[in-house]
Amino acid sequence: MALHAFLQLDRQTSADTESLGQTLTTMVRQGLDQLPLPGGGQTLQRFSQLAQVAGHDLGLCKLFEGHTDALAIMAELGGPASPAGSTWGMWAAEPPTARVRVKPMGERWVLEGRKAWCSGAAVVSHGLLTAWDEQGRQQLIAVPMDQAGVVVTGEGWEAVGMGATASVEVLFTGASGVAVGHPGDYLQRPGFWHGGVGIAACWYGAARSLADVLREHCTRREEPHALAHLGAVDTALYAAAAVLCDCAEEIDRYPQADAQLLARRARAVVEAAAEQVIWHAGRALGAGPYCKDRHFARLIADLPVYLRQSHAERDLAALGQQLARQTNEAWAL
Repeated sequence: MALHAFLQLDRQTSADTESLGQTLTTMVRQGLDQLPLPGGGQTLQRFSQLAQVAGHDLGLCKLFEGHTDALAIMAELGGPASPAGSTWGMWAAEPPTARVRVKPMGERWVLEGRKAWCSGAAVVSHGLLTAWDEQGRQQLIAVPMDQAGVVVTGEGWEAVGMGATASVEVLFTGASGVAVGHPGDYLQRPGFWHGGVGIAACWYGAARSLADVLREHCTRREEPHALAHLGAVDTALYAAAAVLCDCAEEIDRYPQADAQLLARRARAVVEAAAEQVIWHAGRALGAGPYCKDRHFARLIADLPVYLRQSHAERDLAALGQQLARQTNEAWAL
């Protein structure tokens, strides 16, 4: 496949934001961002391609996933056509200290405020972000980044893991954008939860790549403890892959159904599998790859940060709340 070939040629992981932006732009120009849309019959292919990019470079994947998610959202909600060669950030974090307000002005919308956690803001051409209208309703807005009313700060991101994504805060002062969909559409559309499973596919791809290092180690040395760790890693990844395949099939079968329960389960399973891979790989391999294998070291530093797009016990509690309303057939074979 074209994406696989591109990643094989692009062997050096990107250590800085500018390099990530250049790589994303190259992928867009080569049409590698045109993933199958969720629920269109090829959802597993979409998940697989996200996982491939994640296993190559999680920083690149963060920008690639955001870009492809923005394209999928605009397709689902009938948003504006994406300009040729454009790259997109998808920014929906809503901490109480950073909110963007919008009001209509003719066919455009004017933005005021601060948006937090804007991955790749300094290197993408457009942003798709959640904002709040004068009635207190959430509205998606598409914004060109190359305008005077947009200032990408260096604030809000100090992480070493995923550092190259530069998920900083952006200030909007009289900036102009276009509404995508209607108020409330971002969270209410079926694709919201489909995208949540896509994030889990990224976690899976990175964990699988870490596991490959352990597997290759075991082909060179049949050390019993390392083999036991490899067996544990295999069972975790096998379960996670089965869940992602099942999710893709279910999304394609019922693309308009509420996928919240499906997505929450999948994310919990894949998160747990990724954490097991990190634990077992570290104990089996020791310090060597952490210190001498650049690809492994970057992934194992980046993945715990990326996993925190899960809200841990809060997400599990929300899952439990849904399950408490289910019948005892919820776990039937």
